[in-house]
Amino acid sequence: MNNLLVSVVSGGLCLCLAQANAESLTVLAQAAKKEGAVYSVGMPDDWANWKDTWAQVTQKYGLSHRDTDLSSAEELAKFEAEKANATADIGDVGHTFGPVALQKGLTQPYKPSTWNDIPTWAKDKDGHWVLAYTGTISFITNNQLVKEPPKSWADLLKGKYKVTLGAVGVSARANSAVLAAALARGGDEKNLKPALEFFGQLAKQGRLSLIDPSLANLEKGEIEVGILWDFTSLSYRDRIDSKRFTVSIPTDGSVTTGYTTIINKYAKHPNAAKLVREYVLSDAGQVNLARGYARPIRSNVSIPADVQAKLLPASQYKVAKPIRDFAAWEDSTKKLPRQWQEMVMVNMQ
Repeated sequence: MNNLLVSVVSGGLCLCLAQANAESLTVLAQAAKKEGAVYSVGMPDDWANWKDTWAQVTQKYGLSHRDTDLSSAEELAKFEAEKANATADIGDVGHTFGPVALQKGLTQPYKPSTWNDIPTWAKDKDGHWVLAYTGTISFITNNQLVKEPPKSWADLLKGKYKVTLGAVGVSARANSAVLAAALARGGDEKNLKPALEFFGQLAKQGRLSLIDPSLANLEKGEIEVGILWDFTSLSYRDRIDSKRFTVSIPTDGSVTTGYTTIINKYAKHPNAAKLVREYVLSDAGQVNLARGYARPIRSNVSIPADVQAKLLPASQYKVAKPIRDFAAWEDSTKKLPRQWQEMVMVNMQ
């Protein structure tokens, strides 16, 4: 009965949902203000427009905030290592890391007032994790360095440029890039071999770059073709120079998945963390994510026309597939670090 207040009316019990939600949120906000701060991990300003979300949350509720940018695996490791000495209250991790965090006993539940607007597949039944937005694996190409931007995974093998995807086995985004390539080349959540062979070929050609596909490295011209979430690619494109980069969803296949907030079981500011999740899944929070080029999990939120104009056309997403077998994908991600070393890194020149 999350977000419900039980009151006695004429000797009986009355569950007043609308009033209870408003009252519950007021109580939550007051408790958060008393805590005075919220510390996050993996929710930096330049990712999915967290900058605006943090600005609004801190101004509206009088909280101080700091973030440490970590990968999904690093976030879980931090929660687990620190336990009662927690320095983080809330994190943002790849979809598959939500259930893992729950299994490890690292989370505490909270169902936001918009709970019923969120698809069943995108949330834990008890509220230990809940997706706020989705992303699709894309290519971002530096037009100054690459004359013909690749449109497909097949195109990547024909090029002479270097391809950058980041820390496979550590980053949820890099792992998802491997799955996207697998789906495009006949594989699936259980079978990543087509993708591992693909990246192994790039490595043999000396065309697999190990640098971080960050905003700074893109701006410096150190990345020719990067593989990133669509919202990251579009954000980087517009922050640097929209004419300098081409962003596209590979035409032969990609994957769409999402990111979930997890509230640290040992959080020093648990009410502030819950308030952040509440805000992220509110109309304002969902629009903020869209302004960061992410696709909101709630379909009943009205996205401003100027925001929609910056996104890729819906037609490009027809080839993207959602993860269908999460158990198999979770198992594959556990094996991926070793497979990456054995089938890809061994071929690095």
